[in-house]
Formats: sequence, C-alpha cells, structure tokens
Amino acid sequence: MKIKLTKRNLDAVKPNPTHDRYLWDDEVRGFGLRVKPSGARSFFIQYRNRRGSSRRFTLGKFSVLAPDEARKMARAKLAEVAKGADPAEERSQDRDAMTVRQLCRAYLESAEKGLILGKRKRPKKPSTLYIDRGRIERHILPLLGSRRVRDLTTPDIVRFMRDVTAGKTADDVKTGVRGRAIIEGGAGTASRTVGLLGGILSFAVSEGVIASNPVRGVKRPADNRREIRLTAEQYRALGKAVAAADVGGENPSAVLAIRLLALTGCRRGEIERLQWDEVDLPGRCLRFSDSKEGKSIRPLGADAVRLLAKLTNDSRYVLPGNAPDKPFVGLPKAWPRIVRTADLPDLTPHGLRHAFASVAVDLGYSEPTIAALLGHGTHSITGRYLHHLDSALLAAADKVAGEIAVMMAGQRTSVKIVPLRPKRRRVLTTVGANVR
Repeated sequence: MKIKLTKRNLDAVKPNPTHDRYLWDDEVRGFGLRVKPSGARSFFIQYRNRRGSSRRFTLGKFSVLAPDEARKMARAKLAEVAKGADPAEERSQDRDAMTVRQLCRAYLESAEKGLILGKRKRPKKPSTLYIDRGRIERHILPLLGSRRVRDLTTPDIVRFMRDVTAGKTADDVKTGVRGRAIIEGGAGTASRTVGLLGGILSFAVSEGVIASNPVRGVKRPADNRREIRLTAEQYRALGKAVAAADVGGENPSAVLAIRLLALTGCRRGEIERLQWDEVDLPGRCLRFSDSKEGKSIRPLGADAVRLLAKLTNDSRYVLPGNAPDKPFVGLPKAWPRIVRTADLPDLTPHGLRHAFASVAVDLGYSEPTIAALLGHGTHSITGRYLHHLDSALLAAADKVAGEIAVMMAGQRTSVKIVPLRPKRRRVLTTVGANVR
C-alpha cells in the first residue's frame, strides 16, 4: 500500500491483528512503515545490496521519529546503498563485533596453549600468565571490557593509561578465605598494563579483528624501578636479624632463602624453586634450566658454595616446603617477621638483588660483568664472551658475595659505600646496572 507517509495518515492506520502491515511512501522509493499486530510502528528502508540480495534496515520508531525526519534519513541511507554500502550488514557486524572482554578471553586461551610468544620468542610461563590475568581483571576489563575492539582509538588508550595512573582502578578485594588483593595505580602499573594491552591488541591484528594497533605510538610513562643500595650498617642489621631468626625457631628454609638471595643476587622465584640438579658445586654455579631469561648459568661465590655444601639433599628442592616434593613458598610471610628488627621497611627480597648489583658497582665491575653475574639476557658479543669467562666471572662472584658476607657479619669491608642523604633513611639510591 502506497501513501504519503505523514503523521495524519499514519495515525489513521489500524494494525492487522494477524500479521504485519507495510505502508510504502509514494515519494521516496524503498521507504516505508511497518505496523505490527501489537500496534508498534517503525520506519524502514528496503533495498538490494551489491550481491542482489533484498535487505531491510530499520530507521527508528514512529513514536521517536517524525515522518519528515525518517524520510530524510531514508534518502541518506539509500544514497549510501547506491554507492555500494550495506547498512543492514554493517549493523549486524556492529552487533557481533568482538569486545575487549571477548578478546582478552581469546588471548588468554591462546596463551595457555602456548600460542602467544613472550620473551625470547617462547610461550609465556604460568607465572607470567598469572600476572597478565591480574592486570586484565583488575585494570583492563573494568575500564575497557565492554568496548568494541574495532572502536578503540589511540586517544582511548591514552585516557585508559591516565585513569590507571590516577588510581581509578585501585581497590582492596578479598580473594579466597583469607586472601586479599590490593590493587594500586601509578605510573609503573599504567606503563606495564598498557604494554600488556598492546600485546593483546597485536594478537587482535594477527587474528584479523582490527587492521592496526591503537597502542602503537602511545608514549608510556617511565617505569621507575627502584634501585636498592644497602650500607654496611644496614647489611649488618640484616645479618643480625637473619641470625636471630635462625636461632629463634624460624623456618630454616626462610632463613636460608634470605642468605642465598643476599649472596647470589638471584630472583626470589629462582631460589624458592631451586632444585639440586641445578646446583653444580664442583663448577661453582647454578644451572637454571628455565629462568626468566631461559637457560641461565649463574656463578657462585665461595660463601654461597659453603652455604649450599652444608645442606642435605633429602628433597629434590634445595628449599623444601611442608611436603618434600614441594618447594618452599612461605618467604612472603616469613620475610616481614625476620627483617622487622633490621629497621629496613622498604627492603624486599628482590631488593637484595639490586643491593647485590650495587656492591658489584662499588667494587668497580663493568655493567656487562654485572649483567652476567645476575643472569641478564644479552645478545651482545661482550655478553656472550663474559658468559664463557668462567674464571673471571667466578672471581667476580667470589668478591661480591665475600663483601656481602663480611658486611652481614659486621666485619670491616673494602667496599666504598656512598652515604645516604640525611633526610632519607630509606635504602634507595641509583646504581649502574638495571636490575630485573
């Protein structure tokens, strides 16, 4: 039925109780009104797309749009059709477009299957994926989860970064029966989360979800990693606290973990999961099969060797947990109990790795040598060369561990310590090596 689609004419139209009625405008071909048996009315256009298929596209409800407004919209949409557009198909794609939440789920599923490559082109480790999930759930999804991936722009990423920096996603949530998660903002959190988001959107590019990555070109804030330096007095205070814990009934694995961290510069996880088949006492080194940098050989100083040589290997782990076949994982809880008497509130287990590097700097060792002592990955010729200078690295490890052992015992040291600023009792200054 063709009529002039005006308000007066349309108000007079009665619905058919059994089926929809269609009224066509006598002015714009393809523009019409559908009247449902319920009385609901909506404007639409009907057209054929480039493939010759008949499509229908709803413009809006009669109660919202005036006929003249709907007619104007119809002309604009039909003009787009004439140029090759397909409004109905575009709307369908919009409804089915992947959201950031769906993309993150697909990303994690692929990563769990080993299909997402991380550092050194290797699948991401479970520990890395655990951190990724936390950043996704605590920061990305609350701010961007409902957004369509293809709609994200570089300004959206910049706003997201600013919101995380400002603490918009900060929270304190209960996890499990006794656990809790304290979510903080800040420049470092924002920088690392945007880095992860960039990786997720690169995955979207590879899957054909989007054509380009909106994170590219975004300037992230510098991740101000703290560089830790302990004075001789602070090392002595730490040594006294550890010795007191040793005789005071503290878990032996916790005491040993702190001593090994201080004398080797290893990461906490490397010491917690250290297995006896990775300990080479005759070769005076640790041979990690799967560290953060992949396979890694870490030279041991004589003091660290003597400490390990006193232990029994009843378990596969150097630091056994409650069960012999499980590693010790109680250092996070034991650490504050042991260290509280040393008056070092800002010191963390990873801080001992920084402090190890600072002692090496004070002893005059070069950055490539320190990188080799710490097991940093490097592709430089110098780095590869140093890894094969066993005697040089062993001598360096021996000297650094020896100085630390002397300071923890409260004896005189040959290390020239840079005094801390009077107004800051914290243990933070800058060292020459970037410690990860």
